[in-house]
Amino acid sequence: MNRRGFVKLGLLASLGLLCGKTQAEARGIPVKAFADGGPGRCFLPPTGVIRIPLSDLFKVGPGPSSSHTLAPLRIASDFRQTLATLPAQTMARADRIEARLYGSLSATGRGHRTDRAILAGLLGQMPESCDPKVMDALADAKAVFSTTIGGRPFSVSQSILVWDAVEHKFPFSNTLVMRLLDAGGAPLFSREYYSPGGGFFLWKGQPEPKRGEPPHRFGSMAEFRKVAAATAKPLHQIMLENEMAIRGVSEQEVNAHLDLVIKTMLDGVDLGLREVGLLPGPFEFHRKARRIFEQAQAMPEGDRFMQRISSYALAVSEGNAAGRLAVTAPTLGSAGTMPALVFVMARHQKLSQAAMRKGLLAAGLVGLLCKTNASVAGAEVGCQGEIGVASAMAAAMLAYAGGADLSATELAATIALEHHLGMSCDPVGGFVLIPCIERNAFGALKAYNAALMAKSEITSQHWEDLDRVIAAMLETGKALPPQFREMGTAGLGVTMVDC
Repeated sequence: MNRRGFVKLGLLASLGLLCGKTQAEARGIPVKAFADGGPGRCFLPPTGVIRIPLSDLFKVGPGPSSSHTLAPLRIASDFRQTLATLPAQTMARADRIEARLYGSLSATGRGHRTDRAILAGLLGQMPESCDPKVMDALADAKAVFSTTIGGRPFSVSQSILVWDAVEHKFPFSNTLVMRLLDAGGAPLFSREYYSPGGGFFLWKGQPEPKRGEPPHRFGSMAEFRKVAAATAKPLHQIMLENEMAIRGVSEQEVNAHLDLVIKTMLDGVDLGLREVGLLPGPFEFHRKARRIFEQAQAMPEGDRFMQRISSYALAVSEGNAAGRLAVTAPTLGSAGTMPALVFVMARHQKLSQAAMRKGLLAAGLVGLLCKTNASVAGAEVGCQGEIGVASAMAAAMLAYAGGADLSATELAATIALEHHLGMSCDPVGGFVLIPCIERNAFGALKAYNAALMAKSEITSQHWEDLDRVIAAMLETGKALPPQFREMGTAGLGVTMVDC
């Protein structure tokens, strides 16, 4: 087919005149455009109902990793609470607790403070208020801490951790088996936990959580567009009403959580721009957010703004690497990308709190779609699922908070995610330092550019849609060899090491 014919097909598709489809259903390039018949398979948007609340997507907790630090802390806390409900006769026979780490948790857990997180959770620390000083103290391999669970005293130390097989047959790469043992080492109670990314956790045999039914049912962006058209409601109103129904809370309670997310992000930038010195790790790694910010002051206007965005992202990422509180957006490995643009909206654009909440709801929509229909875990799909999704969320947030309509908001997210496809996760030494911290800055810059492009485009002339790019991310991620998915045993994780 020649160029004129291809353009004609594009125009027909944008007008919804191909095969009787609506515009929302005809975003893909018609197979007739390809002389060889195309790739031989077609894409259909996923269906279903998303019942994950935004409060689960945007979680506050200590860094450096949502899947390796925050989730294990939450898992250990859940195990502690579960033990407290066991029969008294079972607890009377209990002697010690054991935690067995598998897969990526075993391979890179030490670099991600997984050991400290598990101990902190068993000691009763909560994610939203976890004291970094407590986490630092738990690094001492010789230290022994005491706690009481279910009326029974326990000793907690590094000795309860078992760094088990990296290659395993559990359904999730990040698997943590928590066990209550008697004096002879026989299990009295055990639970098989999984960390699928973003600070979420599951356990084997877990019943479906009791949640309210969302009034607006969608499992893809295509279905969301139909909901918006049918109800004539804006994106933020649909997301707000679903959040209220799923959680069974008021609008004020939803806004309170969104405000906490915004405040945590802004505080992370402010704190990170003040801190200097070395970050914790096995090799020397200097903070640079403050220096980048200060150097920006003498640059021309355009360069100065770009450098400031980078410094904001670096500030939060460095704080996260040091174990500071951050927000899973969608993960802690990507915790600096969205805050950089939240800071831009608050301090540069002077947007209202209401506008920023709307932007956060748009980001939440993108994050939930990516998590539900692909993954946000580096161990599952590589860094495209962390920095790529974070960039897509940030682009949607900036565009929508700035007045973009649904179509341009989706396009902003699509552009940002599309240009992170194929990104591997190869942290040097398993630490969230190289290349993770700088990747947050580039994710923020790409998000800003994607929002600008989307607001300038004629969206009906753009072929890609978010559902198709999310599907491509999943396919690409599953094709990545395991060593390029958070193991730190390939790519930069190898080439950066000097023998």
